[in-house]
Amino acid sequence: MTQQLRAGMVGMGMIFDETYRPFFEKARAAGLYDRRFGDVDVQLAAVATKTGKRADAYLQSAGEKIHRFQNFVGDHAAQEMVKAGVDFACVATPDDRHFAASKAVLESGAHLLVEKPSVLKLQELDELVALAQQKGLLAKVVYHKLLDPDHKKLRTFVHDGVFQHVNNGYCSLLEPKQISGAQFSEWITGRNPGTYVACHYIKLIDFTFGGRLKTVTASGQRGIVGPKHGTTWDSTQMKMIYEYADGREAAFDIHTSWVTPDNFPGYVEQEVQFRFDNGIWNAHSRKRGIECTVEGLTPTKLKTTMNTHYNGTFVEPWGERSQRGYGIEVLERFAREVSYVEFAGDKNQRTERLNEMRALAYNDLASDRQTVAAVQALEAILAKAAAGHPDCVVRVNDARGGLVLYQPGSPEPDVLYGPRV
Repeated sequence: MTQQLRAGMVGMGMIFDETYRPFFEKARAAGLYDRRFGDVDVQLAAVATKTGKRADAYLQSAGEKIHRFQNFVGDHAAQEMVKAGVDFACVATPDDRHFAASKAVLESGAHLLVEKPSVLKLQELDELVALAQQKGLLAKVVYHKLLDPDHKKLRTFVHDGVFQHVNNGYCSLLEPKQISGAQFSEWITGRNPGTYVACHYIKLIDFTFGGRLKTVTASGQRGIVGPKHGTTWDSTQMKMIYEYADGREAAFDIHTSWVTPDNFPGYVEQEVQFRFDNGIWNAHSRKRGIECTVEGLTPTKLKTTMNTHYNGTFVEPWGERSQRGYGIEVLERFAREVSYVEFAGDKNQRTERLNEMRALAYNDLASDRQTVAAVQALEAILAKAAAGHPDCVVRVNDARGGLVLYQPGSPEPDVLYGPRV
């Protein structure tokens, strides 16, 4: 017997085209199968976007590759979409719009998958986690870099004790200017690349090494994608201090920018280094063995160095065209988790299956607390800097509250979040 999951999609921008689109097309063609839950038909049933133009264009171009979904448009599109009846919904809007759409999904009784960062404040995270618990639903977040083969191998070494006690780390992610100047120009005002992409590395550090977040500091630069004294940031540099069970600390620096020249040889420059008591780990996304030159195409229309791990299009040896990569793999994994909860056995045991899937710390919202805390701290520090108060520090779980901002020269701190993180 074939079972069915009706899916909703909030937002149909670049991330939809690169990951959600190929997932839904593959699911329509082949479905999902597992011995535990059988054959499941996954169909994209409804979408919600601001103007509907991308959705209309996709319906026209996709043909039979996709189910003929309903297209909801406008400021209340997400609320209207879930009323159409979906079993789960994916939220891939700009990061400062995640909370409202995610809340609407959970309130409707649908499982939730939201792009990183899940939300921008711990208060919002608490509300979504409580709502999912109340409704008996999965609430998950996409940090696709956790499935990068390099990052999975790093975690394997840490998990197996090959690497012993992290001392410090450095992460860098540089994106071309077209990201901030064109693809995201409609929503980039007042935003920063640290929240948008540094959260991948915050999660990688938090998930891979564990520990307790203690301190966050940050600085940044302005003047290219927005006014030099405005609230839109070209690049950010943040530092996190973690403490571990043995009382030792580690410092992690994360540098992000979205103003790299468009003729840079790679789509994205990603580099990490972590130093341990007994070793060093270095990884670089562009130096994985591919270099390409095509006259008139590279390095602008076609990049000289490519990351085929994240997302790649191929003609398979048997002639089929495919699109694969961990950006897609993590979406399929979520659909399998939903299928397991809903279809893998007796309905009286659904709660046990639900709790089993909630225990997956790599994507469950309840496990996202320290990542969201770091994002909330970064946002608050940058807001103070834009207002003329640089060099602020956020302490985590100190005597005054769970997330407390200290401003140089100010006698009283700002309590960003009262309960313990």
